[in-house]
Amino acid sequence: MIDVNVKDETSRLRAVVLGTAQDFGNTPAPEEAYDPKSREHIIKGTFPKEEDLVKEMQGFQHVLEKHGVKVYRPEILKDYNQVFSRDIGFVIDDKFVRPRILKNRMHEIDGIQYLLDQMGNGNIMEVPEGVRMEGGDVMPWNDHIFVGYSEPEDFNRYVVARTNAAGVRFLKEHFPHRRVRAFELKKSDDNPRDNALHLDCCFQPIGRDEAIIYKGGFKKTEDFEFLVGYFGRDKVIEITREEMYEMNSNVFSISPEVIVSETGFTRLNGILKERGYIVETIKYSETSKMEGLFRCSTLPLFRE
Repeated sequence: MIDVNVKDETSRLRAVVLGTAQDFGNTPAPEEAYDPKSREHIIKGTFPKEEDLVKEMQGFQHVLEKHGVKVYRPEILKDYNQVFSRDIGFVIDDKFVRPRILKNRMHEIDGIQYLLDQMGNGNIMEVPEGVRMEGGDVMPWNDHIFVGYSEPEDFNRYVVARTNAAGVRFLKEHFPHRRVRAFELKKSDDNPRDNALHLDCCFQPIGRDEAIIYKGGFKKTEDFEFLVGYFGRDKVIEITREEMYEMNSNVFSISPEVIVSETGFTRLNGILKERGYIVETIKYSETSKMEGLFRCSTLPLFRE
């Protein structure tokens, strides 16, 4: 039996699913990409190779296990990209939410079915038809659930719009003890520097009361201002448009004190260390070419 429990983004991590790059398929055609950064690298001929992704993820697993985390990996599906396990499901409190995601990713959940079978039906929450969510958009934090989403005009227009208003309503209905605060994100199917693919591509809480944030990822200025007011100006680390593109907000917290970050995030890592964090740096720049990084690669199952 596998117990699940996630109250927030940073409490001590005990169990996690880390995606896999093994047998992730050949480089897709540009028209097959479902985010603009992947398409950019496909066209440039710099799309990541399987062996490089596998090596980066092995480095991530080593750091997680070094800190006492139980790491589960998906069963490998042939010629199928399973790197970003965050989106195929997420845990809030003691419930595993199984959302509806892009059709061309719908079979990713099959890779972790062996884990779902050990959770018990009472702990699994199925999302109904018409409700769209991906885990990169959903963040439990104290008494809140922060959600990135798109209203119909954007959701029906952009492939990169992954969570709809029905997803926000679903969370409000099924987690009434929490305050669900939804933020409209800027979307672009063409320019990765103008696209917040998920909420964790422009915002993430860290520590006990701080956050990393990119103002330009939010469609409404008041949503950015709400978060700055919520955490406090001195508790917020703002990142630039280029740093957002490099995925600086997509670090990963093993605990309130320990953050996994990319070796190349020089400015951010320096700030984190100045603020007292233990920063575990690993190379993950090939993975970032697919518009995801550490948080995208992980599906936390249990935090203390």
